[in-house]
Amino acid sequence: MKITPLGVWGAYPNANGATSAFLLEEQGFRCLIDCGSGVLSALQTHIALHELDALVITHYHPDHIADIGVLQHGLMIETLLNKRDRPLQVYAHPRGEEHFSQLQKNKYMKTTAVSPQQNQTIGPWNVSFRETEHPVYCLALKFTSENNESIAFTADTAWTSNLLPFIKGSRMLVSEASTYHSMIEQIPGHLSGRQAGQLAYETGVDRLLLTHFPHYGNINDLVSEAKEVFSGETELADPTKSYFIK
Repeated sequence: MKITPLGVWGAYPNANGATSAFLLEEQGFRCLIDCGSGVLSALQTHIALHELDALVITHYHPDHIADIGVLQHGLMIETLLNKRDRPLQVYAHPRGEEHFSQLQKNKYMKTTAVSPQQNQTIGPWNVSFRETEHPVYCLALKFTSENNESIAFTADTAWTSNLLPFIKGSRMLVSEASTYHSMIEQIPGHLSGRQAGQLAYETGVDRLLLTHFPHYGNINDLVSEAKEVFSGETELADPTKSYFIK
């Protein structure tokens, strides 16, 4: 599996950046995880729109879906130009009925409802879902390849032990780290760097990749916090890099 951060910011993108989203690739299949502000531009520095096979949406906050509309326009144009001959497969929960219904876009997007009760086969992966602790309904994701290697994404969440058995068995944890531990009580529905490290420690993953950064403070402190409790490889998600699980 190859994972590329397309955006790493929470709430809104920094200049020339994007909000938290990732491109996951394996066996030639390309899946976009969330589609927030600035993501569509970042995506096209890696692949053309007609090469995108699937989109998985964790929840309907703007920093995770802001570019959905322009993605739909892009798919329409690429279809009219005969660059695409299939709808984009979109996977999302139906709890936000208005948002969910807007994902079905004529012949350009085909939407599948997901839930924690049922795994989905998406390209080469078996994908499972788990509800997080967030002000709106949100799903953590776990992608497991045919060779049984897994990567887990917390999506947006406060600390919850509900995620521990879900994450266990993953090689890599991609965790939000929206604030610093001294401020965690002021940021409901999110994790500090230290709490992300605690998740990694308690689930036994090999690597921890932090994302969904705050727009204040020194974000390198998020890594320092995580390393207070987790001894494995830990770093800030870097949009100039790709990461591999073999």
